[in-house]
Amino acid sequence: MMFDDDQIALRDVARRFAREKLRPDYQKRESQPGIDRALFKEMGSLGLIGVDLPEEYGGLGLSGVTAGMITEEIAYGDFNVSYMQLLSSLMGAIIHANASPELARTWNSRIVAGEAIVALGLTEPRGGSDAANLQLKARRVGDEYVLSGEKTSITFADQADAMVLFARTGKPEDVARGISAFLVDLTQPGVQRTRFNDVGSKIIGRGSVFFDDVRVPVENRLGEEGKGFTQVMQGFDFSRILIALQCVAAAQASIDEAWEYVKERQTFGAPLAQYQGVSFPLVEFETLIAACRQLCYHGLALRDAGQPHTAEAAMVKWMGPKTAFDAIHQCLLTFGHYGWSMDLPHQQRLRDVMGLEIGDGTAQIMKLIVARERVGRAAVQYAKESKK
Repeated sequence: MMFDDDQIALRDVARRFAREKLRPDYQKRESQPGIDRALFKEMGSLGLIGVDLPEEYGGLGLSGVTAGMITEEIAYGDFNVSYMQLLSSLMGAIIHANASPELARTWNSRIVAGEAIVALGLTEPRGGSDAANLQLKARRVGDEYVLSGEKTSITFADQADAMVLFARTGKPEDVARGISAFLVDLTQPGVQRTRFNDVGSKIIGRGSVFFDDVRVPVENRLGEEGKGFTQVMQGFDFSRILIALQCVAAAQASIDEAWEYVKERQTFGAPLAQYQGVSFPLVEFETLIAACRQLCYHGLALRDAGQPHTAEAAMVKWMGPKTAFDAIHQCLLTFGHYGWSMDLPHQQRLRDVMGLEIGDGTAQIMKLIVARERVGRAAVQYAKESKK
């Protein structure tokens, strides 16, 4: 992907911050109880959060390609900190498109400044990929909605300031047509939160959020009643590409470290890099990661041009995390007995990246989406029916 001069200048700011400020303490941050809010504010002051959001909120009004570029640079330094870029672009876009001007200005200006974290409240205990089958209810009572139910597997569950929450306002048989979206302040009474003991991305955290008759003003509904499912599905095309770029960046960091190691490490009187059995696997993953990166930016360019990009987003969402995991695994092995140590970052990158083989849709769901885009929903449905 070729960037223009303005993009390169912004990329250089992100690159310096990621490699000088974030990367040295990537592993140390894992032991912290939560994300360092000061880092978010610093990124906000540098213009590195929500670069694609309008200038009225303090954003730069730039392209999705630029947002992807910044996400990749930050993730190279710290995979987990780059969640701020991902969530800010995704949540900010949903809020901008569907909230009242006053509500959007209040929250998006805080997001861009690095002063607020807005979580995505979609997944429920009964399932994640079956996003249209939600059970959390929103009852209309006068000029308020009353929320009752649970959201689970929520990133930043115990740290987020607010949530873009999807709830059922219609009947269960309405399926997707009965879902509405709300912007919910998570500091109000009736909200309880838990944190899971996850394998990776520990400073981000994941957990459940419970709503016990939580009241939300009608003004906090995002868009029309019953239109929430459409809103979030459109956003997922964007976030899935950003997720792939997070993973690409983590893999590239490990690959770069492995190249440096094999140039310096001597065995049998020669650098390890001399042996094809060592260098060829790194070449293969360097190639695969480069290919995935290019498909990511192609998808973002399609989005910026207003063109369909659902298939491309689904492709990189399954390809990115898997390829990155395999690449990092190979890098760990390349370091030999040094790699089998908690002191090197490869083991943490493995754990962090692996979570995104699940989050925002598994590989199986992504492949189903690509198949549906290529052959049509009816053909996929026929295949399912024929197995019964």
